[in-house]
Amino acid sequence: MEQLLAVQTQLMQALVQNQQNQQIGGAPRDKRGEFLKGHPLVFSHATNPLEADDWLRVVEKQLNIAQCNDQQKVLYASGQLQREAQDWWEAFEYGRPANAPPITWQEFRESFRSYHILEGLIELKREELRALK
Repeated sequence: MEQLLAVQTQLMQALVQNQQNQQIGGAPRDKRGEFLKGHPLVFSHATNPLEADDWLRVVEKQLNIAQCNDQQKVLYASGQLQREAQDWWEAFEYGRPANAPPITWQEFRESFRSYHILEGLIELKREELRALK
């Protein structure tokens, strides 16, 4: 009887361990769901260049928390674009060669900043803010 109980205990422990392993590493995580849990803002345009930079930083933080890879970052961030920003994104994608490699997150960031934030304007705004303090 003791042997039977010992075997049952071992089986139960193995089942519990197997279930925990599946929850931790076995089943793929819903990274888009995790990204959206952070309630990332949509972006359409910004009258202040710091707003565009802030949007990009906040979205990137949420993407990192969700542990997204490069392609997921580009896909999920571009999914938060609307109106003028969506038009920019579609034109950017359309302007790429058909056989071009997938857009990297770094490429997305740099292109977003160069289009939505005039070069040097962020630093100028930061200097203005520092002068006010």
